[in-house]
Amino acid sequence: MLKLHLKIIIFFFLCLQPMICLEANAITHDWLEVPKSEYGIQVWDKLSFQRNNDGSIRVLSKFIPNTDNNITSNILYKMDIKCSDKTFRDISVGQDNFNEYNNPNTDWKDPNGDVLILGVIDQVCNFKK
Repeated sequence: MLKLHLKIIIFFFLCLQPMICLEANAITHDWLEVPKSEYGIQVWDKLSFQRNNDGSIRVLSKFIPNTDNNITSNILYKMDIKCSDKTFRDISVGQDNFNEYNNPNTDWKDPNGDVLILGVIDQVCNFKK
């Protein structure tokens, strides 16, 4: 019986260890700022740079508005970027953490002239990891 308990403990440790490491890595950020706009600042985390199976790139990004109050505050994004056609999609969004709300609409979007999103796309697509 003791051997069974030991095997279960080892199994859970081996299964949960990668999740614990990922969570610890997610705490550390290295933010890069894109050119600001009249509405605020956009930064993206170069430590979160990850290439997806489809060739797109996933990063964490944060919008910091010029005014911070009850109505407007920092917005956190987990976003995918497709460099080949300069499109993006928000995977999840939140104010307290990056996975607060999963976006049900993960269609690729044109930045539509948004200088902050265009700045993130440009920097991410030219980033050398």
